[in-house]
Amino acid sequence: MTDHLKFYIDGAWVDPVAPRTLDVINPATEQPIARISLGAAEDVDRAVQAAQRAFASFSRTSRQERIDLLEAILAEYVRRQDEMARAITAEMGAPAALARNAQAYMGVAHLSTAIAVLKDYAFEEAPRGATLISREPIGVCAFITPWNWPSNQIGCKVAPALAVGCTMVLKPSEVAPLSGLLWAEIMDAAGVPAGVFNMINGDGPGVGAALSSHSGVDMVSFTGSTRAGVEVARNAAPTIKRVHQELGGKSANIILDDADITAAVAAGVARIMNNSGQSCNAPTRMLVPRARMDEAKAAAKAAAEGLTVGDPTGDVTLGPVVSDVQWNKIQSLIAKGIEEGATLVTGGVGRPEGLTAGYFVKPTVFADVDPDATIAREEIFGPVLSIIPYDSEDEAVAMANDTVYGLAAYVQSGDIDRARKVARQLRAGQVILNGAGPDLMAPFGGFKQSGNGREWGDHAFAEFLEVKATLGYA
Repeated sequence: MTDHLKFYIDGAWVDPVAPRTLDVINPATEQPIARISLGAAEDVDRAVQAAQRAFASFSRTSRQERIDLLEAILAEYVRRQDEMARAITAEMGAPAALARNAQAYMGVAHLSTAIAVLKDYAFEEAPRGATLISREPIGVCAFITPWNWPSNQIGCKVAPALAVGCTMVLKPSEVAPLSGLLWAEIMDAAGVPAGVFNMINGDGPGVGAALSSHSGVDMVSFTGSTRAGVEVARNAAPTIKRVHQELGGKSANIILDDADITAAVAAGVARIMNNSGQSCNAPTRMLVPRARMDEAKAAAKAAAEGLTVGDPTGDVTLGPVVSDVQWNKIQSLIAKGIEEGATLVTGGVGRPEGLTAGYFVKPTVFADVDPDATIAREEIFGPVLSIIPYDSEDEAVAMANDTVYGLAAYVQSGDIDRARKVARQLRAGQVILNGAGPDLMAPFGGFKQSGNGREWGDHAFAEFLEVKATLGYA
């Protein structure tokens, strides 16, 4: 077990104001692998003051200076990318291949995208008559990031904020803090000016609340549960700061009657089981024509039972879920699905066969699920799929939209024009047609209780900028 007891503030590794520690647990073994310090309001105040001091000069750096800085960060990140992947596997259980090729890679992707966008981004418009419209960095940003895609969520906030000239304080998840510590080491090695990037470990009550309520923070960007997002917004309200949130989801996957049911269902199963179901945009509600439910059940059963679950350092499809808290929540919801009468196609409660330790969950598929059932309404955040029958295309669209969430939606059809027509009716921030892969320039964010604002690509830049009108300029 290793100790990581310092915070990164004002360009130096410093001790917390008051010592308080937490063990970091490897979810595959249930054993502690590291120990971190938990910060408090006094640590937050030190970091925010450092970011405020740094903002005065960093906000006035040139476009080229920030490009050079981002390129230096990218080079250092690439050098330590394999280390980042190993840290993510250890702290939250992502299988090695997923950690390397997706989880850790997203840091590279967001840094590279920010560099590309920054090269041509228009911070000023041509004058409108005598008035100049310009976009300036918003100020000190607080970033509160989750454990499920830890480096991705740090990268998609840090990279665009740096690109436009903001300074920041990061609080990574205390459940999976090793990747955040690595980010701080990377920023330090790349020569980020003192105070521009600061990092404090801690929990929500001790650090998250202090950050979101601090009068010196101009903007807070939070990724996590909708419940916690409400608290962030409540804490931020008295200081009228901008609040950007990427929250929960219960995304529908509409498989239309002209789709290849077997292929579409198998692809849907793979997409939800990826990262052990711990993705906010996972297509957890699969809507299939009632007449083809038997085909869907057979395809889902075969796909789920073809997955391997086990030691994430090996060649497996699914590792554990992140913690005992998550494991117990998922188990209770699987039991609830059985209790409420859904057809258990495969999986169920308990660990997969042969695994006696670790927070492993059986890949679980329910069918004939009532759209009002608990498992069809609540975000489970585990490898659990609900297959829901529908009788018409209009009913499928209505079911898809019948949720408090609106992060993502999926449509599968043999006719792209039909898929596009359905997509236009879906109330979600991102709609994925026929298994399309990610687009780093596409805005990511949700409708309704899935949050507000957008991340990724050029849309992310706007979140960290204020708009200024200078009258009489021309």
